[in-house]
Amino acid sequence: MSAFAARLSCWFGAQNRAIRSAGPLGLGALASLGQAPVGWPLASILAFLAVFLLLSDLRSIRAGLWVGWMFGSGYFLVTLFWITDPFMVDAAATGWMAPFALVFMAGGLALFWMAAFGLAVWLGSGPKTRVLAVVVTLSLAELARANVLTGFPWALPGYIWADTPLAQFAAFAGPHGLVLLTLALAGLPLITRYPALGLGLSAALFLGLWSAGSLRLSAPLGERKTPIRLRLVQPNAAQAEKWDPKMMPVFFRRQLALTRAVAKTPPDLVIWPETSIPGWLDEQLSAQKEIVDAVPSGSRVIVGARLAVAGRYYNVLALLGARGYAQQVYAKAHLVPFGEYVPFAGLLSRFGIYGLAAEDGGGFSAGHSAALLDFGALGRVRALICYEAIFPQEIWRSGPRPDWMLQITNDAWFGKRAGPQQHFQQARFRAIEQGLPLVRVANTGVTAVIDARGQISARLPFGVAGKLDAVLPPSLPPTVYSRTGDGPVVLLLLLLGGGLLVRRLANRD
Repeated sequence: MSAFAARLSCWFGAQNRAIRSAGPLGLGALASLGQAPVGWPLASILAFLAVFLLLSDLRSIRAGLWVGWMFGSGYFLVTLFWITDPFMVDAAATGWMAPFALVFMAGGLALFWMAAFGLAVWLGSGPKTRVLAVVVTLSLAELARANVLTGFPWALPGYIWADTPLAQFAAFAGPHGLVLLTLALAGLPLITRYPALGLGLSAALFLGLWSAGSLRLSAPLGERKTPIRLRLVQPNAAQAEKWDPKMMPVFFRRQLALTRAVAKTPPDLVIWPETSIPGWLDEQLSAQKEIVDAVPSGSRVIVGARLAVAGRYYNVLALLGARGYAQQVYAKAHLVPFGEYVPFAGLLSRFGIYGLAAEDGGGFSAGHSAALLDFGALGRVRALICYEAIFPQEIWRSGPRPDWMLQITNDAWFGKRAGPQQHFQQARFRAIEQGLPLVRVANTGVTAVIDARGQISARLPFGVAGKLDAVLPPSLPPTVYSRTGDGPVVLLLLLLGGGLLVRRLANRD
């Protein structure tokens, strides 16, 4: 290790037990500041560099496990602090769960990072090799976090670039390619023989990708041959009031009024957010007919609703026909654990534990309907309901390419802090990855139209009732990522990891 690195390692507490315990936790919290709503990517890079430096001087796998878990816990405690908000909607019944949910969620997700750091110490025979190893193992850990059990790829480190040209790299390598890039930028100064050389390589890589991203953003996007005019309706229904029998008619009439509002050019399609109609789909046809009658002649309307079929409950998106009946329905396939359903519901219900948005205790059922809906002249649409937009792998695996993507959501569950902003940023990455526009209609916000490069064409302010009239942006040709998915990044990481493993086994002999 160079004298420079040794001094920094000592400064971060390599010889002080108390600092070694608290330091990684604080560095994890610092790393989280790159995520929305703060959006300081430099803070994240410096935090990763510092923890890599600390890792490079560790002497045992046990120490690596501890540093990784503490660092991950700090990162997820701050990034996911918003998960306490859903429990406070009915504070008397579920408020007591909030701190436990946050601590267990953060600590559980940090286990992936703990394994990555411990494995990196085992694979690395020296400081530089350990840093190279952790860049690989932590990237693999984030891939595992995105897929293991039901997966939860929220707040991937690569998302810190959302508001920069580097986000365009996702069109080629996807979100996990961005994770690898982010960790490599932080690790290069410690991997090379001379820190100044590594810093120069990081700067050159950063500037090169920044320039390439800027060039991609500056290219003309073009226009659609036939404009598709949209009206997005945001009722701003507070979650605590959304299902109050006294307030439900208020929110319903508010949405009708926003739908009826006169426009210079009538919209082709009006879209309401997730679970935006009272009652159950097709069981209150008078209300659905009222919605259809509110839209201009020749326009179509999409609503979010709940559907009951043979004792099962579904969270659905529906295109209504002229008489109010649902013509096309998509039932949400990827449900929120402990939100829309509870694993082992029968057992846990005995202890008073139910899904926060569940119906009749047992919760919602996953749908099996096709996510690709054909709206005729309005194009083929990839439907996404709320949580489903955080899973990039499920979009590129979903079959024929759509013309555009539509996400309806109710982010009122997430409160007014980081949750809705982070959810929105992840939706922007889906547009970049696929080269497709994404229309997002939210109950309280963020309601927006996102173009095929992840840029915001139009949006409503958060936390207000209103309508957004906008023209759907054009699509781009299929991106590299939309064709290959995560395959190339996974292959690269496995090759790097395999090389490190062979080297480790050879050194053992």
